[in-house]
Amino acid sequence: MDEQALLGLNPNADADFRQRALAYFEQLKISQDAWQVCAEALAQSIYSDDHIKFFCFQVLEHQVKFKYSELTEVQQQLIRETLITWLQAQMLNPQPEKTFIRNKAAQVFALLFVTEYLTKWPKFFFDILSVVDLNPRGVDMYLRILMAVDAELVDRDVVHTSEASYYFALTLEARRNTLLKDTMREQCIPSLVESWYQILQNYQYNNSELTCQCLEVVGAYVSWIDLSLIANERFINMLLGHMSVEVLREEACDCLFEIVNKGMDPIDKTKLVESLCQVLQSAGLFSIDQEDDVDFLARFSKLVNGMGQALIASWTKLIKNGDMKSAQDTLQAIEAKVALMLQLLIHEDDDISSNIIGFCYDYLHILKQLSALSDQQKANVEAIMLAVMKKLTYDEEYNFENEGEDEAMFVEYRKQLKLLLDRLAQVSPELLLASVRRVFNTTLQNWQTTRFMEVEVAIRLLYMLAEALPVSHGAHFSGDVTKATALQDMMRTLVTSGVSAYQHTSVTLEFFETVVRYEKFFAVEPQHIPTVLMAFLDHRGLRHTSPKVRSRTAYLFSRFVKSLNKQMNPFIEDVLNRIQDLMELSPPENGYQALLSSDDQLFIYETAGVLIVNSEYSAERKQVLMRNLLTPLMEKFKVLLEKLMMAQDEDRQMALADCLNHAVGFASRTSKAFSNKQTVKQCGCSEVYLDCLQTFLPALSCPLQKEVLRSGVRTFLHRMIICLEEEVLPFIPSASEHMLKDCEAKDLQEFIPLINQITAKFKTQVSPFLQQMFMPLLHAIFEVLLLPAEENDQSAALEKQMLRRSYFAFLQTVTGSGMSEVIANQGAENVERVLFTVIQGAVDYPDPIAQKTCFIILSKLVELWGGKDGPVGFADFVYKHIVPACFLAPLKQTFDLADAQTVLALSECAVTLKTIHLKRGPECIQYLQQDYLPSLQVAPEIIQEFCQALQQPDAKVFKNYLKV
Repeated sequence: MDEQALLGLNPNADADFRQRALAYFEQLKISQDAWQVCAEALAQSIYSDDHIKFFCFQVLEHQVKFKYSELTEVQQQLIRETLITWLQAQMLNPQPEKTFIRNKAAQVFALLFVTEYLTKWPKFFFDILSVVDLNPRGVDMYLRILMAVDAELVDRDVVHTSEASYYFALTLEARRNTLLKDTMREQCIPSLVESWYQILQNYQYNNSELTCQCLEVVGAYVSWIDLSLIANERFINMLLGHMSVEVLREEACDCLFEIVNKGMDPIDKTKLVESLCQVLQSAGLFSIDQEDDVDFLARFSKLVNGMGQALIASWTKLIKNGDMKSAQDTLQAIEAKVALMLQLLIHEDDDISSNIIGFCYDYLHILKQLSALSDQQKANVEAIMLAVMKKLTYDEEYNFENEGEDEAMFVEYRKQLKLLLDRLAQVSPELLLASVRRVFNTTLQNWQTTRFMEVEVAIRLLYMLAEALPVSHGAHFSGDVTKATALQDMMRTLVTSGVSAYQHTSVTLEFFETVVRYEKFFAVEPQHIPTVLMAFLDHRGLRHTSPKVRSRTAYLFSRFVKSLNKQMNPFIEDVLNRIQDLMELSPPENGYQALLSSDDQLFIYETAGVLIVNSEYSAERKQVLMRNLLTPLMEKFKVLLEKLMMAQDEDRQMALADCLNHAVGFASRTSKAFSNKQTVKQCGCSEVYLDCLQTFLPALSCPLQKEVLRSGVRTFLHRMIICLEEEVLPFIPSASEHMLKDCEAKDLQEFIPLINQITAKFKTQVSPFLQQMFMPLLHAIFEVLLLPAEENDQSAALEKQMLRRSYFAFLQTVTGSGMSEVIANQGAENVERVLFTVIQGAVDYPDPIAQKTCFIILSKLVELWGGKDGPVGFADFVYKHIVPACFLAPLKQTFDLADAQTVLALSECAVTLKTIHLKRGPECIQYLQQDYLPSLQVAPEIIQEFCQALQQPDAKVFKNYLKV
């Protein structure tokens, strides 16, 4: 072997050596006989370096996995012998191999097993057992091999094949695995189970590591072997014995869990679980409070959860089968576990609690199905409810300022508890409401002296009721009087108790979240609006010391104002004055630290817009207020743009461009307040926004930071096209001219939707402008599409594909808006060029989205120009190019009807042919029958069939025919 290359296997080797080692590995994989050198090195223990040994196994692994069938009988025998020789050596070596080498060796054994067991090596396991006997190192390898075999046969986490051939390979593999497992069950499983028993018996007191490994093997295999081999007195007694041995009990727990999890007859399953429970209980394992090993309890909780869910699954099946007597017995067995479940649910360790939630959830699902609950069941529901309320509470260690992994896990755990709460609401909504009300009122009476986590959870519970007790459109304060009164009382307490001043971010945020969740309360009791507005606007909300609170409050404030816009009129000017300083554009100098980020300010600007637009003021007053809001932005914009033009330093240029972009973004955001009921015109604000346009458009001619500036101004233009009427049109030509200057694929791609939007909205009004800019736009597009690109440059290819799609979308908008004259007036040569690009898009590019658009354009043009009075030469074009396109596109190999977009493209192709027939009549049929289809060597009967389908009045008939 190349000793120099092998040096690169060491993890500490430098990059060149590592590169050489990789290249050497690839070389050995292709080589015909290099694996023999590796086999010899392993069999004769030539190398002592662990990384080289691992490398040799990797080469063998590749050989067995991909090239085994190419080997001769003798060579295959050599691989078998190599592995057995290596295994024998394991028991004599002074030191055991490193774990990573043992695991890799086990994988190679397992691959060989899968390949040879059914044909050449039926005694695979017996040969291994005869070598290892009860030698601890041999047993270790034997157990690792068993786990690797299980991973090959059962473990779906192992990805065996590439995505493309995944499903086909999966089916073949599933068949092979089933055959292997069936054969193992017949030939060797009883012997393997016996060997596990011997290993457990032999090592349970003197080698915990091997015992745990063996328990893991039993747990893995139990899902697919005959359960009676394991679920019998001698095995279960041994496992229960392990439950009281500290180093074994976690693994024994997992093993019992797998046994309980095994699919079986519901009555047998109930008996199995019950017998297990009796033994566990008599062994004192149900006394949770005496146990302080949380790792064991987490596994034990998972076991109890498995037993509970297994019983519930049995109950469900028995009910379905109509066996009410057995179902009743099973339900009693379930009820008997509830006390234990509650102990685990309420445990202070969240992992232990989390592991039992599935059982708890399913138990509540049973109660939901019962016609009436017993007193005990009602008590259980209440106990679960109290446990959930207690466990929802944050602990002292939770880090609110810097949330890490532990915090993320608690957030996930809280989501699980929320599902339980929702299920409780389905079982007993009255009880849930009463319990929450009691906790809420008790806590808020003394909030000043109560710990933050208890105050937070009390408000959180009120918040969670909104989803747990669902109503349509948040109408919590009408309908059911009891519920409406209870919620109204709690909301009143929340806003009048002063708890919004609590000095902890979690309580503050929960307060604002809840106020917004129940915004309809303020329609019933509007007198509380000023109190809540003040909380939003002062140090409790938008001016809080925590940036996290300020940020979230900005969003919630905008939701609050939007939802209550009818009640806001008395407070509008006061609120606008109070938020004025929060809307200042933060200049990128002086290290000025604004209270809100620019993203948060967007919400404040939107809120200001909503307040002005939805107010009951006259149009004149609205205009004044909107001008007061936007003038500071315009003035700042002019100053900053001048500064940008003179800025030398690139960082400063970027900071200024960002700031300019924010100004445009804020102005854009205010326009979101307008609607069909309250248009810009009706509010008298057109002039203000036109002034903004006048102010922002010069940024398009700024040579610096083009991408940022263009993006902002383009977004503003989109908004103005939506909000303004034809007043916006005079600005479009110059804006377009600037945006088409030295632009790239991405610029064009983003510019075209703007033109589409104008075309679709104003139609013939913009026809002169479109005719004028049509060819300049197309030249810019063609120029970019014709730029040479690197062969493997994926992103450039994707950009071109997206630009091509945008181009065809533009043509579709023009033709679809009834403005085909825009194309027709471009001169014959240009028209022809455009038409050919559409034909090319329909046929030559394997992009079904673009193909679909091209066929839509073609059928529209045929509809408009394809009649007797169409443009000169168009009928010729139809027969020479459009008709062939309808056949050539579907005949391409890349036209894949398994793809949904391609099916849509084919459908549009059918529409195009139907439209041609509609416009040209019998002449079209004659052309297909006598000229075109015969030229493709299509059989006469198929031509006949095709033309009949095409002439059917129902378009669906032809579409389906074409698909088939």
